Amino acid sequence: MTCIEVPAREGRAVGLRAGQTVTIVDVDGGQVADTWAYVDGAPREYASAEHTRVAVGKLFPDRGEDFVTNRRRPVLRLEADTSPGLHDLLIAACNAERYVQLGVEGWHASCEDNLRQAMGAYGVGDVVVPSPINLFMNTPFLPDGNVQWLPAQTAAGDAVVLRALLDCVVAVSACPQDVTGINRRPGPLRLEVGD
Repeated sequence: MTCIEVPAREGRAVGLRAGQTVTIVDVDGGQVADTWAYVDGAPREYASAEHTRVAVGKLFPDRGEDFVTNRRRPVLRLEADTSPGLHDLLIAACNAERYVQLGVEGWHASCEDNLRQAMGAYGVGDVVVPSPINLFMNTPFLPDGNVQWLPAQTAAGDAVVLRALLDCVVAVSACPQDVTGINRRPGPLRLEVGD
């Protein structure tokens, strides 16, 4: 098994062959993991939140169900989940513009920057930034349509296992969001790659 540490507020990318798994572990608890998957060798095909919602007919897949690409091909399967099961497929990744809207002055780490840096380090530049698979994110919608921004409910060691159904590159950002309160405090993640 290969382990990759994702420091707080940073991102990492790992290549998976079809059939391999990546376990995304919340090391300390209370940390959101913005996650993306790009088809290896075809970075314009990627895990798509909107296409996945249509494919599974719900807001987030259950165990045994698939995330699909923007070409409607299954790319990742939600194999296991030891967390409370609170995840999101609706909220965009944080970026520089989001922090300006939130009143942050100066530079702030963001999931969008983390994705670009992680994919660049993997050798893939100029990637599309689709809506992420927001693992461990606790953002319920209220009956009036408003979103609640609540802390992730994960405990230390909670994890999600994703199985690659296509050769792909998975990128994960240890979300640096510290303004809206979705992370108890930005912390690290760990990626465990297995066969």
